[in-house]
Amino acid sequence: MSGGLIIAVDGPAASGKGTLAKRLSAHFGLPALDTGLLYRAVGQKMRDGGHDLDDAEAAAAIARRFEARWLEDERLRERAAGEAASRVAKVIPVREALRQFQQDFAHQPGGAVLDGRDIGTVIAPDAAAKLWIDADVAVRANRRFRELSGRGEAVTEADILADLVARDARDAPNMVVAADAVRIDTSALGVEEAFAAALAAVLAR
Repeated sequence: MSGGLIIAVDGPAASGKGTLAKRLSAHFGLPALDTGLLYRAVGQKMRDGGHDLDDAEAAAAIARRFEARWLEDERLRERAAGEAASRVAKVIPVREALRQFQQDFAHQPGGAVLDGRDIGTVIAPDAAAKLWIDADVAVRANRRFRELSGRGEAVTEADILADLVARDARDAPNMVVAADAVRIDTSALGVEEAFAAALAAVLAR
């Protein structure tokens, strides 16, 4: 275990947790890990290999040979990768296979900032600061729509809303709010307001 500052930033998709994790990382000079990318990487390897995304055995086999270099794949930011991630992340052996990588990252000397679904409860329950970032699903859908359309992806806000509702349902078993987490609803907050609230919560711990 490290003696550094570990900040766990959890919450559903498009809640703003990734942006806040990056801002906190820069503020405290800590390395950051978007743990969702690990599942996106496994999902992308499943797609590349022509596997059914619901093939739990194939997903687990890929997760067990996970390599950090997979995170450099630019396709991981695309909508399809997010859908694939949600499908493979519900497979318990996949989560178990990726757990050590995340725990090692969290407990490196000096600490780290990690965002995901279960950082504060499973990956780093000893984190000094735990945040649960949330927002109304319609607000989240609008944010994701603007993000994806801004990158040139052909998407509709209605489709994204439907995707997020489905993802929330799939992710529910792995989205347990830590008892000592500070909850921040970003529905009506701008980026700076949300960061101020997150920073205050971390400093208070």
